[in-house]
Amino acid sequence: MQKSLSVYDSDGSTFAPLVVIELVSETKEEAIAWLLNRVRDKQQDGGAELLVEQLTPGAQGTEKDNPNVYVVGASWQRLLYGAEDVGLFKEFNDGSMRGFTYANKHNFKEFQGDGDGFLSMAECQYIIKHELDNLRAKDEAHVPGYPKMKLYPGKSVIRRMQSKGILVQVFPLHEKEELKRLSFSWFKKIKLSFQPLDDIRHYFGEGMALYFGFLEYFTLALIPMALIGIPYYLFDWEDYDKFTVFAGFNLVWCTVILELWKRLSASLAYGWGTLSRKKAFEEPRPGFHGVLGVNPVTGRAEPLYSNAKRQLRIYLVSVPFVLLCLYLSLYVMMIYFDMEGWALMIHDEEPTFWTGLLLFIPSIIYAVVIEIMNLIYRYAAEFLTGWENHRLESTFQNHLVLKVLVFNFFNCFASLFYIAFVMQDMVLLRQSLATLLITSQILNQIMEAFLPYWLQRRRNKKAHKRMIKTMEDKELPLSEQVKLEADMSTYLGTFDDYLELFLLFGYVSLFSCVYPLAAVLVVLNNVTEVYSDAFKMCKVFKRPFSEPAANIGVWQLAFEAMSVIAVVTNCALIGMSPQVKSYFPESETQLIMWVVGFEHFLLASKFILTFVIPDVPKHIQIKLSRLEFESLEALKKRVIPKNNMKGLQGE
Repeated sequence: MQKSLSVYDSDGSTFAPLVVIELVSETKEEAIAWLLNRVRDKQQDGGAELLVEQLTPGAQGTEKDNPNVYVVGASWQRLLYGAEDVGLFKEFNDGSMRGFTYANKHNFKEFQGDGDGFLSMAECQYIIKHELDNLRAKDEAHVPGYPKMKLYPGKSVIRRMQSKGILVQVFPLHEKEELKRLSFSWFKKIKLSFQPLDDIRHYFGEGMALYFGFLEYFTLALIPMALIGIPYYLFDWEDYDKFTVFAGFNLVWCTVILELWKRLSASLAYGWGTLSRKKAFEEPRPGFHGVLGVNPVTGRAEPLYSNAKRQLRIYLVSVPFVLLCLYLSLYVMMIYFDMEGWALMIHDEEPTFWTGLLLFIPSIIYAVVIEIMNLIYRYAAEFLTGWENHRLESTFQNHLVLKVLVFNFFNCFASLFYIAFVMQDMVLLRQSLATLLITSQILNQIMEAFLPYWLQRRRNKKAHKRMIKTMEDKELPLSEQVKLEADMSTYLGTFDDYLELFLLFGYVSLFSCVYPLAAVLVVLNNVTEVYSDAFKMCKVFKRPFSEPAANIGVWQLAFEAMSVIAVVTNCALIGMSPQVKSYFPESETQLIMWVVGFEHFLLASKFILTFVIPDVPKHIQIKLSRLEFESLEALKKRVIPKNNMKGLQGE
């Protein structure tokens, strides 16, 4: 918790500021007063029962500063009740992970005294966000002062004000001392060691910690392939026949590492209390709109939208748009091959050092164009997915991931498939793969780390100076810290980070047998990625709210789908090698039958392996089963006395 900074609530009690609410500067007074009262009201009266106070301008405040900035906190008792409401799991005295209950609080291992320090600051901020999101309209017909901003019983107040532009942003505050310690152990000190995943989870939450855990695991899993690839590159670079062994190693590697990751993520999630945590009922996303009706599950009034209309939008607009984008990507790819042919013709006419360099120019230009097209398509995909009007955020994310993955996969890998299986030019395949991989890595590093940092400095040099002071030894007043963090860029989630790892996994698993240094380059990229991602989380972006997670979600399926494609691709490359073709000199049909049969055998083995290797380690399965057994026994003890009482009353 943030001890150094505190504010006074309207009733005179002090509290640690955890979350900031910023309204537009011209917000009407009646709307502000109504919102603050709803935040402060008791839970039984439909309020959030939180502590909130207006941020007083500091000594350096100006007339341009927005006066409608408020800091939110809560009493410890309120936070502990909130921890029970959101279903937080904590370590019990017997070492197991159990759902926290206020009545049973003293039986939890880290609970001491009044519970101060039992919850991390990230957990406290998550609880406050949960309570704010569940602040619902009662009998108000509209937001006070805004007759056109309609409300209905059960509508989320915060989401309505956010979607209508009255609420600018809600963000959690950094804790300067804890951030300084995390920065030092994470990225300020360059060393060969594991990341402080528990500290990352403690500060940023489980979702962020799982991403960095997967990034670290993926990097370590690449080391054996990189160590094998270096001698292949040095001694057998031109001997394509030897790469069939490397392709065979690829087939086993891409399956085993994903299965082992599921076990590791289950162990991490159990230790963090999210593996057996029940998923909360999902509320409609802020952008969802429709005709007012009644939800048959909750019985609350909320917008309803015809699923038939949504499906029409998907199949008549979104799908044709994606197909059009794939066609444009194919057209750009053919232009790239024309450029390759032109560069090769010039080099053949007059082979010099400069014409040799010219051979790489088309691939570099194509790699840059691919990144630009991916970026433009990403914005179009977000717009289309929002226009489809999905009710739940999870459904929205699944449709967005599917659109983006299909286009990015085709855009990044179509040329490599064409070179490998249509042109069958392994020299050009190596050159294209190397150029695409290196160029995309350089561009990603610029876009992900240096560009946001440079934009932050350009946008507000003064704020940058304050930021350096804030993150170092000098302490700023609360008002200055809030202004500083409010101006920082908003972190949009791990989507782009996982997408980058997905594409790198594709480069390695699909075609690294013809360019063994691919794994080496990805290892180097991932090492720098750890430091650049850590830097941007601590220095460039606002602190994101903690997001409980038990795994990497839909991205696990995406990586597994890529591993299936990798089996087919590597089997085809093995079948094309002269070494394998020599065993079938007279019949190409037999060769194809052998490759298809081998590929089917490997796919069958792959799926068998997924069942043989359990997703959750045995010792964790036992703990979960024991906890479930104890819960059922406790339920029986509650039910049986009630039944006995009914029997006595009947007599």
